[in-house]
Amino acid sequence: MRQKSVYLAYVVLHFLLVTTISCRDTLWLVAHGLTTLPSPFRNFSQRAETVASAALGQNLAGSNPIRQAFATYLHIAGVERGYGYFAPNVPGSYKLVFELHYPNGRVEYALPGVNSHAAGLRVASLLDEIGRTRYDAVREYLVKTMTRSIWREHPDGMMIRAIFGVSTLPSIDEFEQGKRESFEFLYAYDFTLRADSVESQKH
Repeated sequence: MRQKSVYLAYVVLHFLLVTTISCRDTLWLVAHGLTTLPSPFRNFSQRAETVASAALGQNLAGSNPIRQAFATYLHIAGVERGYGYFAPNVPGSYKLVFELHYPNGRVEYALPGVNSHAAGLRVASLLDEIGRTRYDAVREYLVKTMTRSIWREHPDGMMIRAIFGVSTLPSIDEFEQGKRESFEFLYAYDFTLRADSVESQKH
């Protein structure tokens, strides 16, 4: 009987974790205006998402054992990402632009390069993962990895600034009024080749 109670408690806890993560991801979509729900829902969702994140220990320091225990279990169980599906609008897409600085003062811009349609889809998925991650160190590492491929193509560069943001499409009404795609700046990371060091600035 006691063993059954332990199993039942585990199942209930696991179910609550899955439900909390799924609700948090759906609330994130609503809070960031990626649905057709009106603004009052966005304000409520922002507060509710904060509560859900706190329940999962994500407001604690990265070195906190409770947060680490939650993160470890969620990754082992494969439920670190919730099934926060929501339609019917098309969400914004994340963009990554590289600003290359040369010793003579010249500045160039480059985009992540792909050599096939399949590679393009993988890059788009990676950018979505970078945009959705809640861990600054992971986001910085992923951007740095993509920057290395740009440096191989431009070895004369002195510094590369990786500019990450989200491109948002207008609604039908806004498009009819002449509004077009807009870009919202999110993060910038500066990379120097000499020491392979990274300085990041979050906005």
